[in-house]
Amino acid sequence: MRERVRIMRRLTGMIRPILSTVCIALLLSGCGEAAPDEPGSSDPAGQVTTVDLEGQPSDPVPDPPPRPDGARDEPNDGFPTLVPPTLTPEAERSETGARSMLLTWTRAIELEEFDQAWDLLPDSAQAKWGRAEFAALFEGLQNITVAAPDGRMEGAAGSSYYTAPVTITANDEDGRPVRYEGEVVLRRVNDVPGASEEQLRWHIEQLSLDWTH
Repeated sequence: MRERVRIMRRLTGMIRPILSTVCIALLLSGCGEAAPDEPGSSDPAGQVTTVDLEGQPSDPVPDPPPRPDGARDEPNDGFPTLVPPTLTPEAERSETGARSMLLTWTRAIELEEFDQAWDLLPDSAQAKWGRAEFAALFEGLQNITVAAPDGRMEGAAGSSYYTAPVTITANDEDGRPVRYEGEVVLRRVNDVPGASEEQLRWHIEQLSLDWTH
């Protein structure tokens, strides 16, 4: 009996170091696992995608990402580059795709990237407001906020339309409130043969914008 006890103790002493080594190896292998990619981590530096999140018009506008060169961000300096997020074909054809483009435009105004906002306008709006004239609408304004509540989807003659009201509020240099009101109409050609990629994407078709006070 005593001999059996001595043998068991000897085996236990031999097994413990082996188990310790195995546990350490398992812990180390767990530490080496790659962390999941963060959303948007593959986006190029200086590029921002818009996301349609619930919020109030009075919510503060998130700051843009820092410039990679460390320079100070200035109004209408082309940074960051604002682009709609990549959507599935089904989402792109729906209201989600329309609002994705709409919010890219509103975000450009809020970040004072007026040239980028102007580039998204249709020819009719660009003819009404030249590039410099469009930027002049917002000259000297502070705390610019753009509200674009849910709109309505319609279909006609092989195209889809999305119409939404737009309200731009800000303060002038003396702190007085400034307000623009209008309507934005977006359009995309439905999946018809011969349609170009540009026609199949949502784009701003019409814009009305009036100063109210």
